[in-house]
Amino acid sequence: MQMRWNFEPADATKVDHLQQSLKIDRVLCQLLVKRGIETFEQARDFFRPSLDHLHDPYLMKDMDKAVARIQTAIQRGEKILIYGDYDVDGTTAVATVYSFLKTFYDAVDFYVPHRYREGYGISTQGIDYAADHGYTLIIALDCGIKSVDKVTYANERHIDFIIADHHLPGAQLPDAVAVLDPKRNDCPYPYKELCGCGIGFKLIQALAQAYDIPEENYLKYLDLVCLAIGADIVPITGENRVLAYMGLQKINTNPGPGIKQLMEVSGIKASMTVDDVVFMIAPRINAAGRMDDARQAVQLLISEQVDPTAVEQAYQLHRLNADRKELDKTITEHALGMIAADSTQLQRKSTVLCHESWNKGVLGIVASRLTENHYRPTIVLTESEGILTGSARSVKGFDLYEAIYKCRDLLIQFGGHKYAAGLTLKRENLEAFAQQFDKVVRASITEEQLIPALEVDAIIEPEIVSPSFYNIIQEMAPFGPGNMKPLFVTQNLTDTGWSRVLKDAHIKFSVRKQGSAVYDGIGFSMADKFPLVKNGAFDLAYHIDENEWNGQKRLQWMVKDVQSTKQV
Repeated sequence: MQMRWNFEPADATKVDHLQQSLKIDRVLCQLLVKRGIETFEQARDFFRPSLDHLHDPYLMKDMDKAVARIQTAIQRGEKILIYGDYDVDGTTAVATVYSFLKTFYDAVDFYVPHRYREGYGISTQGIDYAADHGYTLIIALDCGIKSVDKVTYANERHIDFIIADHHLPGAQLPDAVAVLDPKRNDCPYPYKELCGCGIGFKLIQALAQAYDIPEENYLKYLDLVCLAIGADIVPITGENRVLAYMGLQKINTNPGPGIKQLMEVSGIKASMTVDDVVFMIAPRINAAGRMDDARQAVQLLISEQVDPTAVEQAYQLHRLNADRKELDKTITEHALGMIAADSTQLQRKSTVLCHESWNKGVLGIVASRLTENHYRPTIVLTESEGILTGSARSVKGFDLYEAIYKCRDLLIQFGGHKYAAGLTLKRENLEAFAQQFDKVVRASITEEQLIPALEVDAIIEPEIVSPSFYNIIQEMAPFGPGNMKPLFVTQNLTDTGWSRVLKDAHIKFSVRKQGSAVYDGIGFSMADKFPLVKNGAFDLAYHIDENEWNGQKRLQWMVKDVQSTKQV
């Protein structure tokens, strides 16, 4: 697929100022300025994340009310139910808050709604379960900010709610005892991008202060918080950067029993990065809710030791994930075949597909895969008793939620944000919706937005890349949204004659620039670009990585795209 390269140079004055302070390579200063780091003090905090940088949890609106209500419940001996969503963020949040409370209060349990029987968020069934079993306080994590009617129903059943959510509130807040959400307009909390588990962590941090509990009793859950930050794709900036950095340290030195066992079944032996968390651990946790019951994931994550039960739970998640991979591969191939066989689909600027046999639990993954292949706003639906339910994914820069909102007259319900959403509609409205959605997309999307983009950090000469340069880049980790792994471009390269195609799919690069040293790289699934490498000068966009072979470590380029050098 053709790609466009975006390059916005850093402010030269700010780069000059930072270089004078840090005394490091100018390119590294460019990377920092583009990440909002402009002073020596900001750079120090960036390169040396510290728990001292965490904000006071009581800065969050209603935190005092939440803590007071939990204290009252404990004093009265009330039963507390920890309620959370079925994805990684929700299950880690439930495991974090439940495990912490359980260390000093016994009348606490957890509840995770079933994806197929109850759907997303707070359910009437969950409230009825709480009422029937004598729970008088529910702490809702990673959901609930828009559950106005459900909280009202709970109040009618004499159940109090504490909402701890990170999603954007609606026009009306639920009538809960406390609503913890930094995205509230009236919340003064300094950092707005915490994930659901992050807000759960701030709650137990506040409880620890209230009960004078040593900080190590809540810091032990930082591995779960890191897992949620990576899986929920929130910015790894500010407080999230500190939490992810410290969480990764715990994962790599002393992970909790549940995560340790998931690392074991995943075959992870080296130090983990955020990418490893996202692509190796998170899918196995998500598989529980996608294929079966997310309670299984929580049960593993709250394990206090690696015992036979925990081992079996981890292997069960591993098996469910294998089933999930096979399922989403099958559905993706089916969906791609439907697109290829339908001339109407090929002419549209959007994709809307439905099939009654598709599993609801993997539709978000399938929508993402289709977006990668066709790069246009995509909606994938399945059918049950005349009702269509599904997931939507967008392309960079296009507001998917706004486009769906403009089609709301054809929907039963919908929700989400700019790049991902869920929706429900009647079967008889499918074609009208597909046409109206495409009309909305066609009217507002640009041709540029239909071409995937690489965000280039710097255009460099290859000789500046050295082990010390690479080591400083590594200290910029953990990488993720808001702090992506630096992407470089080197122009006017030529093949040494030793570049070759591997396994009919990948390119092993051997390149130089005007008689320079030889540089090695690898480009996965790029064999179609090989003629560009063999037929003249070309430019490469790449990350710098380290390759280890036979005990020897060498820097190499992880190539993301090739373009012919434009002759001026």
